[in-house]
Amino acid sequence: MGVGVGLGIAEFPFSSARKFWEWIELCEEGGVDSFWQIDRMVSREPFLECMSSMAALAGATKKLKFGMNVASVGLRDPLLLAKECATIDFLSEGRLLPAFGIGNNAAPVWKATGRPTKRRGIRTNEALELITRLWKEDSVTFEGEFYQYHEACISPKPVQKKIPLWLGGSSDAAIRRTARYGTGWLAGLETPQRVAPVIAGIKEAAKEAGRPIDADHFGASFPFRFGDGTDDATKRQIEAFRKRPGLKDRDPNHYFAIGDTEDVIAKLREFVAAGAFKFVMRPIANNDDEMMSQTQRLIDEVFPVVYDKGFEASAAS
Repeated sequence: MGVGVGLGIAEFPFSSARKFWEWIELCEEGGVDSFWQIDRMVSREPFLECMSSMAALAGATKKLKFGMNVASVGLRDPLLLAKECATIDFLSEGRLLPAFGIGNNAAPVWKATGRPTKRRGIRTNEALELITRLWKEDSVTFEGEFYQYHEACISPKPVQKKIPLWLGGSSDAAIRRTARYGTGWLAGLETPQRVAPVIAGIKEAAKEAGRPIDADHFGASFPFRFGDGTDDATKRQIEAFRKRPGLKDRDPNHYFAIGDTEDVIAKLREFVAAGAFKFVMRPIANNDDEMMSQTQRLIDEVFPVVYDKGFEASAAS
């Protein structure tokens, strides 16, 4: 319990599958808490599909936990998604960290597939109820606007009797959704200042719903780079950041951790002070060697500090 630092990727940054598995081995042996794959189904850039990546990780690792950051429930069939998660959790002996969201309405997959974004929040709520019931119940009957199930069941069930359910999103609807269905919340690319009120809102809504969420089950995501920020990889990340809707005039330094070891640790401290304890950090790197070296520095220089017993107390003070 407490602080946990995981690593994630968006587009595939490696030159080959073999290099990816070498990096995963480093993560597992180096004490990385978990691996997270961003969900992007339609793109010209290479992105791993998140659910099949989870299945591959189940067979290729022994200790590493893994999750989706976050899988768009509005684009997937809930019975298939529940079955996939249960199977992966069963085969990995309880290492899956399911994480779901409604899907960004600006994502190209909606237009590419002709699917409507309207009422995707209601569709997601129905799907989440079905998924959580299928994980626990032997017979699920449900009559909703989008889904109608009659005595549906899956087996085997997840190994984790209280399998976690992490949710994303920071809107009022997302806060209510997390309070109703979630056991944890994972922020997207946000600052500690923007994360803090969402965490407070979820805690209050969960308390009102009679299902409080553990204090250390709130997470944040951000890219990091050991260096001065003048490298090509960091420049590309910042350029991409400024092209995102609503972020053009914001300072990327508030969203990224770029600099030396103390700069990365300082960003983690800010998030812990804001109420986030679980992290998905994305290395900014140009090539295979940099992915390995950036990760190794995180393991060697940051982990000893953040996993020290006094880190949480000092960050909160």
